[in-house]
Amino acid sequence: MDIEIITIPKIEDIRGNIAVIENDVIPFKVQRVYYLYDIPSTASRGGHSHIEQLEFLIALSGSFDVVLHDGNETKTVTLNKPDKGLLIKENTWRELENFSSGSVCLVLASDVFKEEDYIRDFDEFLANSK
Repeated sequence: MDIEIITIPKIEDIRGNIAVIENDVIPFKVQRVYYLYDIPSTASRGGHSHIEQLEFLIALSGSFDVVLHDGNETKTVTLNKPDKGLLIKENTWRELENFSSGSVCLVLASDVFKEEDYIRDFDEFLANSK
């Protein structure tokens, strides 16, 4: 599966830590930043794949599960540390679920929003992944 957990460099301090994403921490130039918050624990987000766009997800607060599918296998990754991010490459289906109270999911994307880059139907995704 074409995913990777990346450790975000941090500066530790007794007053609180700082995590820094710059230079070559993630393998793409960030073109869009958005975040998900106030998500009910029973809700699911995502439910799509991208044809070309890469995304880097970070649990800034709380935790949530990212259920991934590459057309052959399914894998669940729990994000719950603000200094670890999940790199999701193209052609990977993703669903976000099991949000804890107060969780915030930050997404750094390699491109601006383009509807034509999304595959939102799972059967279509499976047909294209073969």
